[in-house]
Amino acid sequence: MNEMRFQIRPKKYAGESSVVSMRMPKDMLREIDAVAAKTGRTRNEFMLMSLEFALEHLEIEEQ
Repeated sequence: MNEMRFQIRPKKYAGESSVVSMRMPKDMLREIDAVAAKTGRTRNEFMLMSLEFALEHLEIEEQ
């Protein structure tokens, strides 16, 4: 029988935070808000998760 576990992992970025401002297309912001609402996350949580995913999977092509 599989034992169910409730695992809590430490936050990757747990230090101080900074406020960052950026411009983005309004239709992109509507999509972000829709995904955040559908998943029960805040806009900020969703954007941080997305940026973390992008950083972890980033490949920089050398010229």
